[in-house]
Amino acid sequence: MMENIYQRSLDGEITREDAIKLLDSNHFQLFDIADQLRQKIVGEEVTFVANRNIDITDHCIIGCTFCSFRDNIGYEMTTEEILESVKEAVNVKATEICLFGGVMPHMTVEYYSDLFRAIKENFDIELHSLSPVEVYQAAKASNVTTEEALASFKDAGLDTLTGASAEILVDSVRAKLCPNKVSTQEWVDIITEAHQLGIPSTSTIMYGSIESWEDRIDHLFILRDIQRETGGFTELVPMTFLGENNLMGQESNGASGLDDLKLHALARIILGRDIPNIQASWIKIGTRMAQMALCCGANDLGGTMMEDLISIAAGSSHGEYLSRKEMHQVIEGIGRIPAERNTRYERVH
Repeated sequence: MMENIYQRSLDGEITREDAIKLLDSNHFQLFDIADQLRQKIVGEEVTFVANRNIDITDHCIIGCTFCSFRDNIGYEMTTEEILESVKEAVNVKATEICLFGGVMPHMTVEYYSDLFRAIKENFDIELHSLSPVEVYQAAKASNVTTEEALASFKDAGLDTLTGASAEILVDSVRAKLCPNKVSTQEWVDIITEAHQLGIPSTSTIMYGSIESWEDRIDHLFILRDIQRETGGFTELVPMTFLGENNLMGQESNGASGLDDLKLHALARIILGRDIPNIQASWIKIGTRMAQMALCCGANDLGGTMMEDLISIAAGSSHGEYLSRKEMHQVIEGIGRIPAERNTRYERVH
């Protein structure tokens, strides 16, 4: 079976049955095929982006069972404070601002649009912000369609949408993880609308809570289907579930290190050339495990992340900032070539 998986992945012919069979295969073989595919599809460069995470507020009306961030401190940033954070990022030559946080009733389309305009009027930086759930809630609060909301955001300066709030795109799992978030179909519809409006996005999967391997595989195939329709995903960001200080942590211990590697490898095989960039999120799994994931199919190390309050609140102990120099060291430590990129995977010199 393994001998034709490599070619079938390149040809875009991997099926759900193939993926399920691969779960029982020798994992070293699985990692090797994923690594060969990575070499063929994207080569030896490992990319990263100089960015800053700005979490606007930890107040939130959604109430997900896996969240440790909600009301952790109890704050909401003013526009002035947000602009000050952006300025600090620009000063260290960051190219991307990731702007998100909790969802509140006053966060209307106008609220976000005004904020985006304020940032864009003052700084030349890629604005990577919101996810389908914020788009949905803002549209609802403003009594407009999600498509109209997205068009307003683009007009105000939104460059790319985050693929967050996907968690696992299986409604029976979502009912336990995030019952008040958008449904699978709503997530798919909003992401598709964004892509059709010319707003690219990342894609994500949060694995290791209560979902099965079959659920994870179904999720990856949904992403592949969207990508084949729109071509709007820049990357896949696998995010391992962190269970400290949240309700779901009482039910799940999270994924094993082996599962972390298998997920990255399977994603490479399933997504093939469709989504060529797969991130190893050092903030979630640590730099050493990220180095391993980069040898099992991944090709991107994510962001320098000037802060990530959400992961920190959930028990991530991997620090909250990696300088460009440290990024280079992590990448060169496994014999690969570091390359700085922007949000759209264009090289930054």
